[in-house]
Amino acid sequence: MISQICGKIQKKKQSSVLIDVGGFSYEVMIPPAVMKSIEKAKDEDGNIRLITYHYYQMDPSRAIPVLVGFLNEIEKEFFEQFITVSGVGPKAACRALAQPFSVIADAIDRGDMSLLKTLPGIGEQKAREIIAKLQGKIGKFGLIQDRPSGEEPSVKEDVKEEAVEVLLQLQYKRNEARDMVEAAVKRNPKLATCEEILNEVYKGSRKR
Repeated sequence: MISQICGKIQKKKQSSVLIDVGGFSYEVMIPPAVMKSIEKAKDEDGNIRLITYHYYQMDPSRAIPVLVGFLNEIEKEFFEQFITVSGVGPKAACRALAQPFSVIADAIDRGDMSLLKTLPGIGEQKAREIIAKLQGKIGKFGLIQDRPSGEEPSVKEDVKEEAVEVLLQLQYKRNEARDMVEAAVKRNPKLATCEEILNEVYKGSRKR
């Protein structure tokens, strides 16, 4: 069982890298979220150290060994949690993890179907299964420092739309309601619920 690998990147492909280790080349599958940071992870000598998940892809006539690479043990642990969802194998998970792991973990914890459905290969039913299996169990992964500098979690569209509908019931016009909600979200991008948005809208209206 190969648990980690260290060497120079010989070639980078769309979803994998070839790593030269003492004259031997190993192909390591890399989730898109990890691939974005892989160049920054090299040391001063140009070497990279990857923590690996080692499994066998079963074909009708053979078992093919496959390595999936991560920058640290926490990323690997999140991957291992993700593949506990029924029907999400290592290959599918490697393709699906296209957003920063902290963003995906946060979406699961908040039950954000909209974001999960943007992940490659994840439809509505699979998103529901991911939330049902992992919600409330992966909070620590939301603390991973893997977001681009200055990036904050975005308020999900269905929550903003819910706030707009409430304002329509309060006799505001649709365009006016949308502007109020967008202004509230711009002031505070960390708003997560309809109630929080409406409270921020109210605070903004008092300052006029």
